[in-house]
Amino acid sequence: MNLSSRRYFPYSEYLKKQYGGRIQKVSIHADFTCPNRDGSLGFGGCTFCNNDSFVPNYLHDGMKTITEQIDHGMEFLPGRYHSAKAFVGYFQAYSNTYGTVEKLKEIYSEALKHDKIDGLVIGTRPDCLSDEQLDYLSELAEKYLIFIEFGIESCYNKTLDKVNRGHSFEDSVEAIQKVVDRGLPVAGHMLFGLPGESREETLAQAKIISDLPLGSVKFHQLQIVKGTIMAKQYKENPDQFPLFQPDEYVDFMVDFLEQLRPDMAIQRFSSDTPQNLRIAPNWGIRPNQIQLMIEKRLKERDTYQGRLYK
Repeated sequence: MNLSSRRYFPYSEYLKKQYGGRIQKVSIHADFTCPNRDGSLGFGGCTFCNNDSFVPNYLHDGMKTITEQIDHGMEFLPGRYHSAKAFVGYFQAYSNTYGTVEKLKEIYSEALKHDKIDGLVIGTRPDCLSDEQLDYLSELAEKYLIFIEFGIESCYNKTLDKVNRGHSFEDSVEAIQKVVDRGLPVAGHMLFGLPGESREETLAQAKIISDLPLGSVKFHQLQIVKGTIMAKQYKENPDQFPLFQPDEYVDFMVDFLEQLRPDMAIQRFSSDTPQNLRIAPNWGIRPNQIQLMIEKRLKERDTYQGRLYK
């Protein structure tokens, strides 16, 4: 059986076990970019990516200083979140270690000086974290909560090449291990429904990522977002994008969970692009509803995370 009283291992229980309670993220946009956008690796970025689709609305009202963003973000948190055990600045958009150590020190230090912030969650690419940067993050971790999140997206290099990711799955494996070796918690992001992958291949990734020393994972279903290369591709050849529908996705996630390592915490099951940016699919269902549907389906099938894990 899994490690939770529920039929999967939620991230909230992981945080409670490790840190004694909820750790609440406060989003920060630090104006980073990516190596496959600025020409270092390529141009245009990942074909599916428009970072505006996951930057909170309160950060779209003109770029504010990091301190102002944190103040503003704290105001937007639901009241029940203000009893969190700790608050961490969440550097999410683009690759938030893509710069010199000096640049990172300047940006991270401003966030950590805020009297409400107890640490950082840093989202980045596996090919954008050097040993020197890891040394710095390890030093920070002696005083603060430091979490790393990598965009893995797919375990198949053919898929990563197709979406212009600019790194390999082997890069992800190496980077994850380096972070774990430093004693830092690491999470991975997986994107389901990418073009060229069969459902069987997508499902087989449960066993692949179970072999990685990830503490937690975020799952996202592919959405076609305005302003992306994939939006143009979808318009020209929509049949190449067999997008998940809600019931299909719920059944897929239950199948995936059955094969997933039981002690890998689930941060989220799906994502929700703002309606003004989303082209397809139009689920009309919020992520929390998908979570409830998955929990219901787990109960209906009398199964749980890790049931088929070996």
